[in-house]
Amino acid sequence: MTNIKAIAVLSGGLDSTVATANYKDKFDIHALTFNYGQRSSDMEIRSSKAICKELGLKHTIIDLPWLKNLGKSALTTDEEVPELKFDELDVKEIVDETARKVWVPGRNIVFTSIATSYAEALDAAKIIVGWDLEEATTFPDNSKKFLNSFNHVLEVGSLYDIKIEAPLINMIKMDIVKLGVDVNAPLELTYSCYMGGNVHCGVCESCIRRRRAFKLAGVSDIEYKADKEV
Repeated sequence: MTNIKAIAVLSGGLDSTVATANYKDKFDIHALTFNYGQRSSDMEIRSSKAICKELGLKHTIIDLPWLKNLGKSALTTDEEVPELKFDELDVKEIVDETARKVWVPGRNIVFTSIATSYAEALDAAKIIVGWDLEEATTFPDNSKKFLNSFNHVLEVGSLYDIKIEAPLINMIKMDIVKLGVDVNAPLELTYSCYMGGNVHCGVCESCIRRRRAFKLAGVSDIEYKADKEV
């Protein structure tokens, strides 16, 4: 490990875990997990704690209760979380609609801004995020354009030399799973479900994308509620 410090935005999900694990031997990482009133907050925090323990990382949980009160995201309200089938994942009209239903206003802008504050305060040169190509098809705050734009903001808006590192920015989920295996990421500890149950539901978009990715990668995955019910 070098003496380069990094702040990781870690939800406990597949993408952020693999991105963080990718740098575990290169940077001195302090992970941040955000509780903004999402349905899955308890499970995400539990997963993130376990991942940080496994990887030997410092870990801080940040409460953002006000974020839940903005917008009408199905992740933070009683609105129904959309369910998808495998063959709907690549139908743009369908996934665009599901993205709108789970969109949390300004979430990645807020998270990355807070990570910037931590980076400045802790003298960290890097911010690690799990933004990826597959998510970017429906979530603009996962895109390479967003990454480049935010890095430009840091160039002009910070007194320090801080850069966002997004190692998955050109990857689809299948490739992320393969990278996770290569870097010994604790994939079995990750939590991806929108619903927040002890067992992944297996039918929300996040679960469906995860299930497809592990299947295509030929890697064993966790158990899903939907599989039990079949």
